[in-house]
Amino acid sequence: MTKGRILIVEDDADIAAMLRIYFSNLGYEVQTAARGQEALERTRQQLPHLIILDIMLPDIDGYEVCRRLRTHLRTSHIPIIFLTQRDERSDRIAGLELGADDYITKPFDIEELRLRVQNAIRRAERESLTSPSTGLPSGRLIEDQLRELLRRSGWGLLYIGINGLDAFREVYGFVAADEVLRWTAMLIGEVVDELGTPQDFIGHIGGDDFIVITEADRTEAIARALRERFAEGVGTHYAFPDRERGYLVLVDRDGNERRVPLMRLAIGIVRAGEHMFSDIRELTERAAEARRREMVLS
Repeated sequence: MTKGRILIVEDDADIAAMLRIYFSNLGYEVQTAARGQEALERTRQQLPHLIILDIMLPDIDGYEVCRRLRTHLRTSHIPIIFLTQRDERSDRIAGLELGADDYITKPFDIEELRLRVQNAIRRAERESLTSPSTGLPSGRLIEDQLRELLRRSGWGLLYIGINGLDAFREVYGFVAADEVLRWTAMLIGEVVDELGTPQDFIGHIGGDDFIVITEADRTEAIARALRERFAEGVGTHYAFPDRERGYLVLVDRDGNERRVPLMRLAIGIVRAGEHMFSDIRELTERAAEARRREMVLS
């Protein structure tokens, strides 16, 4: 299990390689990007837990990258540390005004950068801003989005769960189960990118529970695509015999066997106007009920 995903956006190949090797050896999962547009694309494909962002880039500068990340609902929560040769007060203020979390100048002390990275990721997790396993918004960020829904119209909410993950974890262990969670988060992101809108919200509530907030008329298409693509790809997480059988065999302490089907998604859908909600607790209860109904019917 990694300490988190870091995206290093740096056009100096030597610095990028040094940082990639250093943080990889510390147990982080590290990706690099040499251009601002590449960084935005990588972030869209898989959310990092933190971005180390050089200001001077060959296409769009770090300020513009930061601005786009902060104005996009799905990436606005990601901690950003600016890395630059500039040490002017005005430059630091410009970065912080855009929403950067920290600022360090070149040449930098690698140990200082390590501590800033470590503290930024821990702070985000402690404040329940991100899920440690997927990097998606969690806790308070999800609650804020749900409260915002009560003041809007035309929204649709998908409450997504992975049936069979507990049994999978029991057989394959928590590391493999976390890989399923990360894969599911990426799959949800891909489907929402394709069938949703740029301002759709994806969150990881915890455990095997995810949430998508989109437009009401897009919910069915997104749910259908998620179920189909999850079913098509989930088999790769199983050993060949289990995949071929189509189920796991669990044995309890008394020696009794139990067959558990391969994992699948259960998705409850709630749309604006279908019910009147006085608070987010009623909304989430309705979503959970919709998901339970689907589990029974399927």
